[in-house]
Amino acid sequence: MSTPLPGFEDFGEPDGAKGPGRPVVSGEPGGPDGSGGAGESGGSGGLHSPTANRSRARTGSRQEIAPGAVHVPGWLTMAQQRELVTACRGWARGPAPIRHTKLPRGGVMSVQTVCIGWHWQPYAYTRTADDVNGARVPDFPDWMVELGRRALVEAYQDSAAGDGYTPDTALINFYDGQAKLGMHQDKEERSGAPVVSLSIGDTCVFRFGNPETRTKPYTDIELASGDLFVFGGPSRFAYHGVPKVRPGTGDPASGLAGGRLNITMRVTGLDG
Repeated sequence: MSTPLPGFEDFGEPDGAKGPGRPVVSGEPGGPDGSGGAGESGGSGGLHSPTANRSRARTGSRQEIAPGAVHVPGWLTMAQQRELVTACRGWARGPAPIRHTKLPRGGVMSVQTVCIGWHWQPYAYTRTADDVNGARVPDFPDWMVELGRRALVEAYQDSAAGDGYTPDTALINFYDGQAKLGMHQDKEERSGAPVVSLSIGDTCVFRFGNPETRTKPYTDIELASGDLFVFGGPSRFAYHGVPKVRPGTGDPASGLAGGRLNITMRVTGLDG
């Protein structure tokens, strides 16, 4: 069984935060209506705003790392980052809480993971978290589907890129300063639809390789808070990993006093 580690469901919650388990409420600052409160940094526009991310990336900074793999720095507004952190804290507390995943050969991942839509465990998807407590994971929300579609439009600079894209699961990983993630492929899905990755908090070194081997050639890039990374097409099954997190590089205004939060949306291709 994979076991939760008490305390880390707070995701480095800053002093003075709203408190455990409090959901984002439409109509309040940082809520899903897109209001960010007076004096907010990072621009306005919440997760539900269809125009919030237009031209958010720094001019000239969008970079294709490999065919179908695109890095877009600074895509999420600060308001969106805070909303995502709040939502992820709620999911991390249950019904199937965040945990260090136990691997089949007895190892334990240093990254902590919680899932929505479908539960991932090595190496399959199920609706219930059978390696945690048997609870059914929360449904994948419609607003995240829309966010994923907007991400593809931005990454591929194509207004039709998000058409028909319907992610139905997200793996939400929390990295403390010592956590790493070895080179691996996202290949349990029965779909070749792109993976949409969002980063919040501390900057990490993200290693993006090739579909054939865990070793070189690969490219190391830094993913900072608010960055978008999409990989699909010829790069959909490329090996990738996180060899290092840079503690203290995040902005507490994101809702994280420390650590890195990574949300990866995928299409499982599964029924039921």
